Amino acid sequence: MPRRLALLPLLVGCLVAVLFSARVLAEAGPVVGDADRTELLEVGRLAEDAVPARVVSGGLDAAFVPYRDPKGVALTETRAGVAWWRVTARRDIAADAVPHLVLAFPGLNRVDAYRPGVRQGHRLAVAGLHADPSHSARALFVILPEGLDAGESVYLRLSTLAPMRIPVGVESLATAHRKDLAYVGWRVGVMAMTLLLAVLVVGFWVAVREPSYLYLMLALCTQMLYVATIGGDLRLFPDLAEFLGRDIRWSRLFGLVALIASNSFMAYYLDLRHRYPGIHRALLACSLSALGLIGMGIASGSALIATVGNGVVMASLLVVAFALFRSAQARTPGTGLRVLALSPAAVVVMMRLLDRLGAWSAPEWLSYAYPAGFLATGLIVTISLVGTMKQLRRDRDHASRMASQDALTGASSRPVIERQLAEWVADAHKSGVPLSLVFFDVDHFKHINDAHGHRVGDECLKLVAMRTGNRLRPYDVLGRYGGDEMVVILPQTPLDEAVGVAENLRSAVNSRPVTIDGLSLDITLSLGVAQLVPGESAEDLVERADAALYASKSQGRDRVTAQVRRILQRA
Repeated sequence: MPRRLALLPLLVGCLVAVLFSARVLAEAGPVVGDADRTELLEVGRLAEDAVPARVVSGGLDAAFVPYRDPKGVALTETRAGVAWWRVTARRDIAADAVPHLVLAFPGLNRVDAYRPGVRQGHRLAVAGLHADPSHSARALFVILPEGLDAGESVYLRLSTLAPMRIPVGVESLATAHRKDLAYVGWRVGVMAMTLLLAVLVVGFWVAVREPSYLYLMLALCTQMLYVATIGGDLRLFPDLAEFLGRDIRWSRLFGLVALIASNSFMAYYLDLRHRYPGIHRALLACSLSALGLIGMGIASGSALIATVGNGVVMASLLVVAFALFRSAQARTPGTGLRVLALSPAAVVVMMRLLDRLGAWSAPEWLSYAYPAGFLATGLIVTISLVGTMKQLRRDRDHASRMASQDALTGASSRPVIERQLAEWVADAHKSGVPLSLVFFDVDHFKHINDAHGHRVGDECLKLVAMRTGNRLRPYDVLGRYGGDEMVVILPQTPLDEAVGVAENLRSAVNSRPVTIDGLSLDITLSLGVAQLVPGESAEDLVERADAALYASKSQGRDRVTAQVRRILQRA
């Protein structure tokens, strides 16, 4: 945790740099700023979809209603449909810099533009078959090769698929290309990093099989697909962009799927199911509502679906914010990092949502910051999950050790010893290398338990395992078979050498008393030894070593007996 907290200043700095860069990219180098647009341009709106010839000829100029936006010159539509807009120059715009009328960040909305003296309209879209390959998808561009004289107008037939505010300005060709390069570089960089991050998260999921990584990957991919669809980034595939761009239902589908994936990830990331079941149910209700909207959206393109969907997004944000508030109240470890991780995406989503709901007019730089916010959140979340992944790996390793080692003695557990013995037996039959097995237990162990208690008995087993383990070779395997019974696998060891090893184990225990809490006990072992014979199974080998062990007990204990009967029978 301290190491991750040390990254917080760097991450905060990166977030501030992202937002600042987005604003600089959005505002760098305009020919006309917002303050000047109101002096240079004015707009009016005609609500009806009139015949283009009547509009362009000026026959309906008196029907255009002047529209003033406090944030600058913009085309603002609050509902889906078709409307005409007239953009008029209030003073002369010279033609020497090849000026362009710029309609910034129009989304999936499309425009038919009519320049002065041109009766034929020109269809404009950021993606699809009508995209302009000479410019980026940041705006729709109407070239003004002869400039505009004061009082001249450009008529725009705006087909609105989703309510939006579209800022209007004028840029020279050089400025437009410079801003296009900056936009494309920024957009490609953000998208590429998001895709690489999603691939990295997939790798984490494959490594640890933690569901939160899968939900994070789905959230990143669906958010990137949604941003690419509404932002015109699919223009490299004109037919696909045309197919997805002409129907608003596709972008809504991607957005709602991204919301469901994000909510599912939040539930795992914040552990809502266990920590706050009520909040988890509320977030689940938001996801189910989004799922219902998907079903409704497939059947209908009603704007009501978008309005309700925005409400579901707002509700999801509030639920997550409340969950973080409760975590902060409970002083849950890592809450600060989670707040930092979720803040970039939450801020840009909230700003965009308020813009869609008409509560405020979003600045142009938000279109740059929107995809970067998701990237920043994904990056910080991934960094925060590294600690989780390490803890999962430690837990898994611990569980593996617990499964492979006997908890009391530290020797191999019975399942492990049986598996290893089967492998050694198969290898010995294949290579012809000798393999022997020692089976032993503690003499009168039941009496020790009855007389001194099970705690003393357990300590006795620990010491026996430690003493015998210290006398074994590096490649020998000691395991607890059950109770006080233990086995030793002796690879590449014939019977006579195995008997010597067994005698060494016996002397390691009976050479000096075992002292436990001031109590001195004389401990001895009875041992049985058997060597693998051709065609013999692991079970039969264990059975012969066990029989040799009981032969040692019947002969007085504290001794080693070798099982050789089957060898004599086969000779």
